[in-house]
Amino acid sequence: MAYRHSALGMTALLGLALALTAAPARADIVNLDGAWSGGGSVKFPSGAKEAARCRANFKKRGAESYLVNARCASASGKVEQSALLTYVGGNQFTGSFFNEEFKVDGTITVTVSGNSQSVSISSPAGSTANFKLTR
Repeated sequence: MAYRHSALGMTALLGLALALTAAPARADIVNLDGAWSGGGSVKFPSGAKEAARCRANFKKRGAESYLVNARCASASGKVEQSALLTYVGGNQFTGSFFNEEFKVDGTITVTVSGNSQSVSISSPAGSTANFKLTR
């Protein structure tokens, strides 16, 4: 059961880890394509918190959207998931993620600043995660 909670939390934090760079105006959206990595923490529904590391790969899907495939690992285990992000304005992207292995989904928000991004992830199961990724 502890592994399942860990997997849910790790899934929430991915979205990829999920997996992001935006510019001030829609016409100037920065290219997110490529690999990003970094670390942060995940909080499980039980309230337990763990440090985690993620690697995410971004591929442009449309004028203002990206597909993200991410792998994250913590002391509890490893998870892989995908996310679809859409530019919402300013320096932010938002979207949804899904973990096929554990059938967990949720929301992801990415705020970009130069070559780094802050990623916040949450799932209806109660897991949350926050990461800082860089190129």
